[in-house]
Order: sequence, then structure tokens, then C-alpha cells
Amino acid sequence: MGHREDLLEGAKRCLVERGYSRTTARDIVQASGTNLGSIGYHYGTKDKLLLTAMVEMSGELAEEMMTVGAGADGAENRLRAFWEGMIDSFRRNPALWKANIEILAQTLHDDELRAQLADTEERARIGLGRTFAPDAPSASRAAGAVQFALIMGVMAQHLIDPDRAPDAEAIVDGLKALATAQ
Repeated sequence: MGHREDLLEGAKRCLVERGYSRTTARDIVQASGTNLGSIGYHYGTKDKLLLTAMVEMSGELAEEMMTVGAGADGAENRLRAFWEGMIDSFRRNPALWKANIEILAQTLHDDELRAQLADTEERARIGLGRTFAPDAPSASRAAGAVQFALIMGVMAQHLIDPDRAPDAEAIVDGLKALATAQ
């Protein structure tokens, strides 16, 4: 790997270990084995590097989300397996999910990175839609958008109060209740 890739991997490690606001350029340099000048040369600023790392990590999370529960039989079982997998990811990787939330506010100040994150989110909505509504192409993106919105909300609940956050069964039961509400 070259310095550019080393910096990106180092920035990812720092985001997970320290979070966005507590990561310094020196932290990234130490984690990547590069030098301070490399950040400016390859990314312009530490913030651009961290935002690029988070956008890439978001893409990786989106890829993971699209595969969780995909092999289960039947829509309800697929949904339950998906949420069990997502909640497990929230618990196994809380620092990564916290960094994901922390970076969202930062992308609002950078049009280029916001556009990259928006593209990543759109791919997640489309992929999730294909997973949960494979036989209904017209409703597929809508199903993916709802799942993506639920991911963000359930993630926040698990990061803030994991003991009272909904488990997979409660989410599935809640969706069924909403679907049959009159």
C-alpha cells in the first residue's frame, strides 16, 4: 500500500478507536506509519481524510447490511434474522456505529463528501429493497428506504440505551402492528 491507502486505513482505525472529534492528525500519522505532510498532499486536510474514511466505512457497513438475514426463508424470518444481525453489529462494533453518527453532522459542511455519503446511502436503500421486496420492483426502493430509516433509529437507541432498546422480535412485532393498523 502507498501513503494514501495507509492514511485511509489509519484514519478508519482512529475513527473507531477515538471517534471523529478526538482524532488528531498525529493520531492518524501514528496509526498509518506515514507523516503529517502526507495528509495534506493526499487529502488536503485531516477533516477531508476522516470524512473520506467514514464514507468508505459507511459503504462497507451498507454492504454488510444488505447481506444480513438474506438467506432466511420467508419475509418475516428474513426480517427477524436481519434485525438480529444488525443489533449484533451494534453491540459488537459500537465505536464504529458511534463514529458513523458523529460523521453525519460533519458531512453537512462538505458538499463533495455529503454527495459521496448520499450515494452510499442510496446504494444501501436499493440493496435493502432488493433483499426485502425482491418480487415487487416498484416497492423495492421504498422498502429499502424504510429499512434504512429504521436502522438509523434502532442504532441510535442501542447506542444510547442498549438495555431498553428494541430487540429483533419487538421490531418485527412493531412492523406487523403498523402494517395491520386501521
